[in-house]
Amino acid sequence: MHSSAGNYGADLQLLTLAAGLDPERYNPLVVLPERGSLASALDDAAVETVLAPLAVLRRAELGPLGIGRIARKMRADRRRLGALARDRGVALVHSNTSVVLSGDAIARAAGAAHVVHVREIYAGAGGARAAWAWPLLRRRLERADALVCVSRAVAEQFGPGTRARVVNDGLRRAPTPAPRAEARAALGLEPDRFVVALLGRISDWKGQDVLARALAEPALAEIGAIGLCAGDPYPGNESALRELEALRDELGLGKRLRLLGFRSDVEVVLGAADAIAVPSTRPDPLPNSALEAAAAGLPVVGAAHGGIVEIVRDGVTGRLVEPGSAAALASALRALADDHDAAHRLGVAGATDARERFSASRMLDEVQRLYDELLRQA
Repeated sequence: MHSSAGNYGADLQLLTLAAGLDPERYNPLVVLPERGSLASALDDAAVETVLAPLAVLRRAELGPLGIGRIARKMRADRRRLGALARDRGVALVHSNTSVVLSGDAIARAAGAAHVVHVREIYAGAGGARAAWAWPLLRRRLERADALVCVSRAVAEQFGPGTRARVVNDGLRRAPTPAPRAEARAALGLEPDRFVVALLGRISDWKGQDVLARALAEPALAEIGAIGLCAGDPYPGNESALRELEALRDELGLGKRLRLLGFRSDVEVVLGAADAIAVPSTRPDPLPNSALEAAAAGLPVVGAAHGGIVEIVRDGVTGRLVEPGSAAALASALRALADDHDAAHRLGVAGATDARERFSASRMLDEVQRLYDELLRQA
């Protein structure tokens, strides 16, 4: 069961998992809350998909009315999906994100094992209401038969002695950047400018605002560096895009900060970029954009907290900077702009490291070993 149907990190991990399971051992049935690009990709991979209005925890629902709506959806999930799971002889329910709330009830209704895949870090994620809700959510998550965390940073929020096991996400693809000249022509970029890209949802914590302020710092302003933001906001969070546009105007960046929207041709964005920025202001659990950029051979500059410190080795495979500091981000990017050889060395080392440590086959092997353990116990 999965909480969305897009084409971003957790969506692609769901696709990698469902399409990559050993067909001699497992027959996946995916439940999505809506039909989107993920459903189409699952169809292409011959993975059966069911649509159901799942109970999913959102920040907007952390209030009395929202909690009531979630409770009604959870009851509906238990009735409909519990019956489906029984009818189909489901042996294991896998909640692919921890914000899917009805997995435990559905698994119990079917007499199945339950796995929760935690892809979120909740500290600071939703203000006072989220801080209040976290102890309750944590107890619910810990009722699962297995907790899978995408990074050590995610596992640490459960405290010492946790049953959580770390299974890093796997690279579904190692993109090959488009030829530089072609990519820059396609995006209307000057051939000799320093270009940094940020890939991912536009939100209040992914750091698009930090990149904007870094572009206004003298270190990047004096070389006319250009920033590319490839991604759109979550539905219902369009205000984050408007705020970023307003910040761009306030800083006088003009075309030096280009908001590209969602791009399916990530190879073009990577081909046009000299570096990738991951300046998340809250700890990012394990940014898939950093994994893909590193595997593609681009130097990655990330905020030194959360899961990215498990991807980037500072000064060896990329650069880590102080979270939230536009000056630190600008300084690290300017160093790459001034030293092409160093940037190339970081990119080559990062590609080798990411492909070795974060392969999809390794992730699939670890998840299927967990499945096997749970089913033997059952």
